[in-house]
Parts: sequence; structure tokens; C-alpha cells
Amino acid sequence: MIKLAFYGKGGIGKSTAASNVSAALAQKGLKVMQIGCDPKADSTIFLHGGERIPTVLDLVRKGESFDLEDMVRVGYNGVVCVEAGGPVPGLGCAGRGIIAALEELEKKGAYEKYQPDVVIYDVLGDVVCGGFSMPMRKGYADKVFIITSGESMSVYAAANIAMAVENFKSRGYASLGGFILNKRNVKNEEEKAAELAADFHSSVIAEIDRSELVSEAEDIRKTVMEAFPDSTAAEQYRALADKIAELCGMGEEK
Repeated sequence: MIKLAFYGKGGIGKSTAASNVSAALAQKGLKVMQIGCDPKADSTIFLHGGERIPTVLDLVRKGESFDLEDMVRVGYNGVVCVEAGGPVPGLGCAGRGIIAALEELEKKGAYEKYQPDVVIYDVLGDVVCGGFSMPMRKGYADKVFIITSGESMSVYAAANIAMAVENFKSRGYASLGGFILNKRNVKNEEEKAAELAADFHSSVIAEIDRSELVSEAEDIRKTVMEAFPDSTAAEQYRALADKIAELCGMGEEK
């Protein structure tokens, strides 16, 4: 089982990238689990038709016993979907949902039951502290992939995330797998991303062009991979999934 974490600034398109990569890997015949680690709890929504699923933190907050099936939905091509959730607005720490989700998944034997080949954590990366750093820790993600554009705030956030990965390296935490450029068509975008990657002795493993098909697919509650499988956008996500599979030593189609 390979575990990956997708980090990036809020609104940069990390959930879109994560969901389409999950769909692409599932198309290759791999068993995929995606765990949304964003308080908005919308990471997996287009993998299962737009249905809102109970978050782990909501279930924990009720104080009642619950089963593994209560916090899991199986979506497109068998992708197993989980949402960590967040606190009541204005109360509590958002990172707590991530910690609760990962602990409950382990306690209830999720990995043994679903036996995923790959687990993808989709993590909000504006800050990398407390629960938000949990997926980087030893025993969780093997590699971190950082989504960025050429916009200054996105590059700044990506650099902070990469710095956190670098600082945790001595503890045996996840290593940096590379950067993914989600283009916003700003000036010198490719050069800025390449410079960022070079600063951390890494590389830009994929460039995703801005496409209206992303919003068109989301309007019908689907990923691009499901809604427009023959499009250029789907091909770029497929190529990204192939690159990640290559970097992580994943097996060929089962």
C-alpha cells in the first residue's frame, strides 16, 4: 500500500487534482482510498455524485458508537471516500478532524477491510501545523506532492509546505515527491514553478492547463476523468497519475 499526500494553498485546485488522480488510478485497476483532510469536507464530493457524506468529526461529536461504513462511501470505479471534517465554526481546531479521522480509520480496520493499493490524503496547506501535518508523519504518507500555480501567494504557501517536509525529513516522515503546476495563466508561470522546485532540489512533475471542462464536470457532479474521459484535460490528469505511479513504484494494471 502506497500512501500519498496532496498539499496546496486553499483554492489552488488540490481537491480537483487529487480526485482526478484517484479516478485515473482507479481506471488503471488500482484500489484507491481518498481521505479529505479539509474542514470544508468537499474533497471527494465529485467522486460519488455530489452527495455529502457524514464526516468523521461529526460522527465523533455525536458521542454515539458508529461503524466503519458510517464514515465511508464507495464512489467512481470503487474509489473509497472519507471526509475528516472540521469543528463547529469558531470553536475548536480544524486539525483535530484530521487526527480523529486517521485514528478512527485505523481503529476500525479500514485499511484491512478495503485493502487499498494507494491512499491519497487531500490536505489544506495554508498552514502546516498540528493536525494538518499529521499526514506527513511516519506511518502515514510516503510522499508529499504540492500543488501550486505561478501566483505569488500560491508559490509562498508551496514553499512553506516544502520547508515543512524538509524539516520533518530527519524524523522519517514523508519525502517530497514533487510539485504539480496547476496553471492560472500568470506571467512567467512555468519559470516560477521551476525555480520553486529547484530551491528544494525537486522538480515539477506535471503541468495542468486551465480548462473550462473542470467546472463543466463539477456542474454535473463528476470528475473530468468520468465526465470527459477523452478530453485533453483528462489526458493530463492521466499522465499525472502515471507519473506518480512511476515515482512511487506502483504496479501495473491488475
